[in-house]
Amino acid sequence: MKEVLKKCETKMNKSVDILKGEFAAVRAGRANPAVLDKVLVDYYGTPTPINQMAAVSVSEARVLVIQPWDKSTLKSIEKAIQASDIGINPSNDGSVLRLAFPQLTEERRKDLVKEIKKMGEDSKVGIRNIRRDGMEKLKTLKKDNTITEDDQKNGEKKMQELTDKFIKNIDTLVSEKEKEVLSL
Repeated sequence: MKEVLKKCETKMNKSVDILKGEFAAVRAGRANPAVLDKVLVDYYGTPTPINQMAAVSVSEARVLVIQPWDKSTLKSIEKAIQASDIGINPSNDGSVLRLAFPQLTEERRKDLVKEIKKMGEDSKVGIRNIRRDGMEKLKTLKKDNTITEDDQKNGEKKMQELTDKFIKNIDTLVSEKEKEVLSL
């Protein structure tokens, strides 16, 4: 029973970590290298993340500088950024690319908040699915007479407490990210 709870807790932690990663990739007005994490560049026929081809740094609050290690990849990195859904056109000075993040409009902030809430809700659904799977495993253990009915009830109670803890954690993350987006 403890093993089932441990596995579920590990999976729930992974769900929260994934949500944090998604939040880092949300373009919230400030320059953040994480917005480029999902952009892949065709590097000699292989889709390669930008951070494996170039040094990505924040030079100012709203400017991201991409300095490729191989200058011949500058054009392909620029094309990949333009083709992505970041919504920013890079400026190319021949040796580095600069991404200037514009000030967010009120409408864009509201859209970002909706997107953040949807990500949070998707994470909660994932947590609840993990709980459901855990509860099924506990029922299977009871059927196999591996644990008693009292152990099953106790395990289900602990599973619900674990789920509530992670749902509350997600709600906190969502509200913090909302405040960050709305305060820009």
